[in-house]
Amino acid sequence: MQQIKGTLIPIGGNEDKGFEDDEIHRLDYVEEGILAHVVYEAGGKQAKIIVIPTASSIPVEVGDNYLTAFATLGCRNVTVLDIRSQADSERADFIDHIKTADCIMFSGGDQSKIAKYIGGSTIHTILMERYKNDEGFVIAGTSAGAMAMSEEMIAGGSAAKSFVKGAVKMRKGLGLIPELVIDTHFIQRGRFGRITEAIAKFPEKTGFGLAEDTGMIIKNGENCTVIGSGMVIVFDGKTLTLNNQRVLEEGTPMTMANLTLHILANGDQYDITNHKVTVLPIEADFI
Repeated sequence: MQQIKGTLIPIGGNEDKGFEDDEIHRLDYVEEGILAHVVYEAGGKQAKIIVIPTASSIPVEVGDNYLTAFATLGCRNVTVLDIRSQADSERADFIDHIKTADCIMFSGGDQSKIAKYIGGSTIHTILMERYKNDEGFVIAGTSAGAMAMSEEMIAGGSAAKSFVKGAVKMRKGLGLIPELVIDTHFIQRGRFGRITEAIAKFPEKTGFGLAEDTGMIIKNGENCTVIGSGMVIVFDGKTLTLNNQRVLEEGTPMTMANLTLHILANGDQYDITNHKVTVLPIEADFI
């Protein structure tokens, strides 16, 4: 298996951008905030950061918000690529930006737009190649931008109607990390059942349910460290002893036995390959 040299940072959505009114549960933005980690992993304030708001229904406003957020962290080399079509993903000037960037930041919105307009494109191919081969190259994504990192991507589904077969809608994502299925806004929107059905469909995958203002720094395609102010719920389907999802009719409640869950917080680590949890010592500082 090829050693992955790049870094992935999936984020659960609503990450602190330095100007929210409610700061009660947040970490210090400049020192410990999620975007500060993104900048650090990309090489610091001089890093070339490309923001891609493709998933958003208001891409200009979202792009401007990230320009402001990264500027607060001292970054000046930040560019927004407003990709709204497959043709945009073949533009020579956009491709040049992707080839020379230190960090790509995908915004939230509708993850299916990322799959539709970027999936299978020249930009997608370059992202895959650089993620695998370029030391220090960072791909970050929040909400939809995190979910699109999966190969088997959650495309929709009501949390209220979950735990029955067919409640979750799946489609192909960018496939940056095939071992994972990622869901976001996880605690705040009660998406436990949604990712549970996704793992029932693909029990060889590991599910990551990311709370808001919470993310994972993923190194080597396997070594994960939690950042941010919330939790990551890990769903490990490898231990299932009963899973009747495949034999049920649509709309039927599912049965699953011995699904393993881990609840991880800031500084905790997870090894995707070995399914191993390492907990931050209680006396250690948050990261």
